[in-house]
Amino acid sequence: MSRHVAIVTDSTAYLPPQTMERHAITAVPLTVVIGDRALEEGTEISARSLAEALQKRRLVTTSRPAPEVFAATYRAAAEAGAGGVVSLHLSGEISGTYDAAVLAAKDAPVPVRVVDTRMVGMALGFCAQAAAEVADAGGSLDEAVAAAEKRAESTSAFFYVDTLDYLRRGGRIGTAQALLGSALAVKPLLELEGGRIELREKVRTASKAIARLEEIAVERAGAGPVDIAVHHLSAPDRAAVLADRLRERLPAVEDLQVTEVGAVIGAHTGPGLLAVVVSPR
Repeated sequence: MSRHVAIVTDSTAYLPPQTMERHAITAVPLTVVIGDRALEEGTEISARSLAEALQKRRLVTTSRPAPEVFAATYRAAAEAGAGGVVSLHLSGEISGTYDAAVLAAKDAPVPVRVVDTRMVGMALGFCAQAAAEVADAGGSLDEAVAAAEKRAESTSAFFYVDTLDYLRRGGRIGTAQALLGSALAVKPLLELEGGRIELREKVRTASKAIARLEEIAVERAGAGPVDIAVHHLSAPDRAAVLADRLRERLPAVEDLQVTEVGAVIGAHTGPGLLAVVVSPR
């Protein structure tokens, strides 16, 4: 973080390690609590361990980073020579991470612009990458923030889950609660809308839901340059097939990432998650 503007995000951005390193992006970890054990996402718990805990029906919860963790991150950026920090985080509608960052920013030794991207997963990751590209080119704090906000406005995230049970337990489904009465009879397609997880469509079978997820992604991507991320939890084969289909149908794709989500998002979606992030350039 030796450049003038440092970029900070959180562990739910799920950026590839090589991207983090190339752009000097720092990710502050959220915490997953399994039983009485608190574990940092990305370093102390894997997606596989999380999936196993969920399948055994162990109690799993998540928590935001403490403001002190953000404060230490901002101090480190200043000590490395940054004159300002852009701190980009998952939607404040589904986590208190943004609030913790705002608290820490008040006493930071350099200006810190904290942004609620209203996104999560690589929808957040693409915003952080956009800000970092501006910072790499010598852009100002305001220019990096503007790049991230512009990317967020154009980015969409759609996802399929095998069951709404995990989202229901964590209180993360917003108006999709209307679906609960018939949850066992349908396969829900959800989307991020205004930073909330909302029901988009009800589909009768998993295969039809995944096919519809593909169609929605293609429609949203359009014909111009676009970045795509396919996320999954314990569904690598499904993710690979969907990614291949999107490559075939979207010749203007510039970057297509296939990644397993981490423990924090996985705790709220459960095994079987399949998601597509569409981010036009």
